[in-house]
Amino acid sequence: MGESYLQSLDWIVLVATLLFIVIYGVYETRKSDKGVKDYIKGGNDTKWWTIGLSVMATQASAITFLSTPGQAFHSGMGFVQFYFGLPIAMVIICMVFIPIYYKLNVYTAYEYLESRFDLKTRSLAAFIFLIQRGLAAGITIYAPAIILSYVLGWNLTTLNIVIGLVVIFYTVSGGTKAVSVTQKQQMVVIFSGMIIAFYLILKYMPDGITFGKALDIAGASNKMKVLDFSFDLNNRYTIWTGFLGGTFLMLSYFGTDQSQVQRYLSGKSVRESQLGLLFNGLLKVPMQFFILLTGVMVFVFYQFNASPLNFNPKVQTAIVSSEYYDEYKQLEASHLKIEEEKKLLLLDGVQENERSLISDLNEKDLALKTRARAIIDKVSEESGEKIQSNDKDYVFIHFIVNQLPKGIIGLLLAVILAAAMSSTASELNALASTTTIDIYKRTIVKDKDEKHYVSASKWLTFAWGILAILIACFADLFDNLIQLVNTIGSIFYGSILGIFLLAFFVKFVKANATFIGGLLGQLIVILIYVFYIYLPEQRGEEALSYLWLNLIGCVIVMLLAIIIQTIKPNRSQELNSI
Repeated sequence: MGESYLQSLDWIVLVATLLFIVIYGVYETRKSDKGVKDYIKGGNDTKWWTIGLSVMATQASAITFLSTPGQAFHSGMGFVQFYFGLPIAMVIICMVFIPIYYKLNVYTAYEYLESRFDLKTRSLAAFIFLIQRGLAAGITIYAPAIILSYVLGWNLTTLNIVIGLVVIFYTVSGGTKAVSVTQKQQMVVIFSGMIIAFYLILKYMPDGITFGKALDIAGASNKMKVLDFSFDLNNRYTIWTGFLGGTFLMLSYFGTDQSQVQRYLSGKSVRESQLGLLFNGLLKVPMQFFILLTGVMVFVFYQFNASPLNFNPKVQTAIVSSEYYDEYKQLEASHLKIEEEKKLLLLDGVQENERSLISDLNEKDLALKTRARAIIDKVSEESGEKIQSNDKDYVFIHFIVNQLPKGIIGLLLAVILAAAMSSTASELNALASTTTIDIYKRTIVKDKDEKHYVSASKWLTFAWGILAILIACFADLFDNLIQLVNTIGSIFYGSILGIFLLAFFVKFVKANATFIGGLLGQLIVILIYVFYIYLPEQRGEEALSYLWLNLIGCVIVMLLAIIIQTIKPNRSQELNSI
């Protein structure tokens, strides 16, 4: 074990906050597991504000608060365009999806597909969901483990296991209601912690550097470009990827992903669920903007304070004992020199005649960091030790543990870990519910009593939790965690959404055509990802933005199903009315 950054006060704040959340969740739900309805749907008594906060907390995992500021630190505010489709998706889901789900009184989104099509189509959609959400659950455990590994110096694998088991404990104990009631407390902690962090970042700026000047400095470094109207398909985040790809991603995520559907199916009524989703749609984009702006302010802070060439704490230890130490030290010296030059330029704010010079210095520093990452990758490969050269996910935690006062560090860690627990609990709960209702109860063990299925759901929660821990132990950062989890979702979400849109709007398409279209469409999307995104990125080439996969997958599935149904209509299958 390595050195811990936490002081006694931080430990007290961290442990007290997390214990309160867990104990509160278990206490509030101690009588709520009488049957499947109570355990999976939370008793259908959830108010709209609880639904809204629960939906938001499910999406706002530790990845959001760990990775998003790092994304903004490196690439600026453009990532907020990713969320532009969310309000549109919320309105469509409120108008179309929610009334249908409530009318059929379903436990999972995929039950509807059997009433509209057949069992195999329901099972296909459920299976696709289980694959992508199972992978994502592992990543949401991996994210907080990175943080604690950094601040405590503990082994990453050990932390994956510990965090996973804690989440499994209170998710198994209380089901959906435990997840929902604890998420309200978690969001209060999250909002409080991020506001305090933002305030302290501004407070630590040099005298004379106001918020306005900080924004100007960020703008001079090209961090404040929010809107990109270019039609470049290789550009990940533009107005068009946000409104088109983002809308389809959000439609599928909030409308067909059981981890979200389960949140609003627990509402008292259609109206409560609709209000909860609209509340999330109105608040989510400003929240993400604020988190990204926090990352940009961290960037401005490090224009006046020394920052490492690479924020991953393992890098320095690995480089010191390697043959590349001297070369890396030269890069560090050049990085330090650039920092000093920028600091002198920016102390009086940004002058118009200095903008090009600031841009040149940023380009030089970026080139140094690129060369440093290449050295780190060589050391990692030659030593056989896994060392991440990509440091986006370490930026914010580096700032927290090195700059914030005692107690606040513990609170910010509690924020990130609370978000992790919230999101992972929702995912495990949804995975278990879908497996129990759509697979186990429907096709494996039928006609048992309520107690049996509650017990099965608890055991499946435990099983999915163990699988998520195993995935976390083998996880990788790739570009960074927030892009990784959204890339995984984009590979699968389009196909599921295509199946649901066929069910809702294309009445003449029957079960067999939908099943074949869904299966073939999913395989085609995977091939597109491999050959047009993953392999080009491995070669350092420009690639198609992963957000387009949501639109492409949805359109391919719908077109294939319509073509198959037209060429070979199956008139023996009658469309069940909803």
